[in-house]
Amino acid sequence: MIYDKYSFTIPEGKMLRVITNTDAKNEADDQYAIVHTLLSPRFDNRGIIAAHFGDEKSATSMEDSYKEILKLLGLMGINNKGLVYKGADHAIPNERMYVPSDGAELIIKEAMSDDPRSLFVAFLGPLTDLASAYLMEPRIAGRLTAIWIGGGTYPNGGAEYNLGNDINAANVVFKSNIPLWQVPKNVYQMMLVSIAELEYKVKPCGEIGKYLFKQLVEWGHTKYGKRSALRTGECWFLGDSPVVGLMLNEHQNYYDWIPAPDITNDMNYVHDKNNRPIKVYNFVDSRFIMEDFYAKLTMFAKNQSSK
Repeated sequence: MIYDKYSFTIPEGKMLRVITNTDAKNEADDQYAIVHTLLSPRFDNRGIIAAHFGDEKSATSMEDSYKEILKLLGLMGINNKGLVYKGADHAIPNERMYVPSDGAELIIKEAMSDDPRSLFVAFLGPLTDLASAYLMEPRIAGRLTAIWIGGGTYPNGGAEYNLGNDINAANVVFKSNIPLWQVPKNVYQMMLVSIAELEYKVKPCGEIGKYLFKQLVEWGHTKYGKRSALRTGECWFLGDSPVVGLMLNEHQNYYDWIPAPDITNDMNYVHDKNNRPIKVYNFVDSRFIMEDFYAKLTMFAKNQSSK
């Protein structure tokens, strides 16, 4: 774990090993999920992998994500040694070829270790590093659970940003036997927050709170931030935060088991029912997730200020 200054402890057998794979500089919500993960005592954070996010916004997107992760850790006063890894800097070229990276190697190492605790790998962007790890070492399939923020609404699918940054990787993972929890577009957009709420509950929480709020507001004024009709200047959706909530509580009864679809080049789902079932969420409890985040961030900031 990274932070454990709480009055409660985690019962034996309840701890999880967690790897976070994040396109952290893509926009402004990954940062909230990263900080929340680091502040959750149930998680033994085994690494944070910087992911690419295509080349539309930056020619060095993975490196940008890597620097953003280091910045967050610096603002929190967390030693980054052995914690941050570089993932692939581009999508896999087809469903047979992987992109080697330190991030993919980390996934393999943790999956193949003798540690008896469950391993969860949370993907906040494309599935490139999971597909690469699996193509490098297929035995990881039965030794981890992946949670992915991505993919269009069921049953038809359609354009979605994280999926669009590596369709081949998504097909590799969907056709594999890797246990997968998918949070599609219509569900991760349930994580709606107001900007005033963030100013009141996040901004006062030390340097990290100030930065989380500031970078989100600033990103909303970029050409990319202004594209979405769902972002009105008064609200945002923290679409990556469901991964944290689902690792804290599985949200029983709020998912369907669906045979993993094949995905076309235009990101539509083809349901031929030949693939194994995956867990597709239809709801996440945004109140539980956000209130947990606010409480942990507030306690962390108070502890930091008392040093």
